[in-house]
Amino acid sequence: MRPPRLDKALGQHHLVSGSLCRPLIEFLQPGGQRVVEVGPGGGVLTAELLAAGARVLAWEVDLAWAAELRRRWQRWQRSERSERSERWGTASPSGRGSGGPPAIVVEDALDLPWGRLPPPTLVAGNLPYNIATALLGALLPHHLQVPRAAFLVQREVAERLLAGPGDPAYGSFSVLVAAHARAVPLGRVRRGSFRPPPKVEGAYVGFELRPPPLPAGEMPAFLATVRLAFGQRRKTLRNSLAAGWGRERAAAVLAALGLPDDARAERLGLPELLALHRAGQLAVLTVPPCGDETFQ
Repeated sequence: MRPPRLDKALGQHHLVSGSLCRPLIEFLQPGGQRVVEVGPGGGVLTAELLAAGARVLAWEVDLAWAAELRRRWQRWQRSERSERSERWGTASPSGRGSGGPPAIVVEDALDLPWGRLPPPTLVAGNLPYNIATALLGALLPHHLQVPRAAFLVQREVAERLLAGPGDPAYGSFSVLVAAHARAVPLGRVRRGSFRPPPKVEGAYVGFELRPPPLPAGEMPAFLATVRLAFGQRRKTLRNSLAAGWGRERAAAVLAALGLPDDARAERLGLPELLALHRAGQLAVLTVPPCGDETFQ
């Protein structure tokens, strides 16, 4: 039976070899662990997770590929039984499929109920470009459920995830990542390692999730401050903040922090942005609103 077609609209670019997954497997250490795999596709990573002894919940949006994954697992099992019979005459002490059959959910990964996952659950996957940032933004706050995650993403996405102050790729999403996790580069993957080859290279990124620097209820307001600060990248921090806060409040915040008028968000790390947010909240109490100067 021929495998299903790859859907360009879903960003389907499947890995061609399980050996390419080694950096992810070494980072996650999934043996005996529950692993949610996002977008298993043809099951190359699934097979490596199962071989490492993981209990896999495969979350696949494409019904045809979900059915193909089930067929391929059955073939792996038949092959494994044949190898065990030849080598051991009975069950081998370890081997492919030792984590049991993958449970398969046919649903959009953007609807994954992260907060209801039983802890600890690891997460892995080869993420399409069009969902990577949205999925990570939803996952990262759930450190109580997910201690570690690792993904294959397009290289430009990886650069944003790993960027620090002063890096060209540094932006508001880089700050969101830093606020919720320690991001670790795990290596690049060439275009020819996928079927069909994408236009750009891929890269593995690992995440060690951790509690955010503010109580969960305060994080949305902090992230709104970060988005405002980075909202106009070609402008100074003062002008970016004035667009949402008004000139007087923006000037008062910069003065309170001792920042020059030409300061830019791209040079501020997580501690400085937290201080900026706190100063902005305090300034609400001390600076009267100026409705005609908010640049709305």
